[in-house]
Amino acid sequence: MTDEPDTPDTYTPDMATDWYSPEVATFGDRVSAAREASGMTQAVLARRLGVRLVTLRSWENDVAEPRANRLSMLAGLLNVSIMWLINGEGEGLSGGGGPAVLPQGADDLLSEMRSLRVELSQSAKHVGMLEKRLRALLKETNDV
Repeated sequence: MTDEPDTPDTYTPDMATDWYSPEVATFGDRVSAAREASGMTQAVLARRLGVRLVTLRSWENDVAEPRANRLSMLAGLLNVSIMWLINGEGEGLSGGGGPAVLPQGADDLLSEMRSLRVELSQSAKHVGMLEKRLRALLKETNDV
């Protein structure tokens, strides 16, 4: 047995600068970094997600993970991909530079995508309420 910490099988120079790669960062690290890059406090992000502050903190501290619907909202609010949040692959925070220059029309597409994310989130909540009502109805039927 050695006292050396576990390291990935192959080390590349990019790992030294890619703080959010799967080999280096955790889910919570990526959430925290993306939140900070977006200029939001934990309280603001928690409120926008509709979760308690302690819940967001538990995600950032890798104590818990969000459900799929919150994960989708989280990615949308932080302007990163779900896959990047989960495993560090995909569209996430870039290593440097200032704001990217978007091609003409990109703002309209991004705005429409944000609107769709909100609609999807609301639809997911509605489906959840309907499922709950159906379970209650089925339970009443079985109890009779």
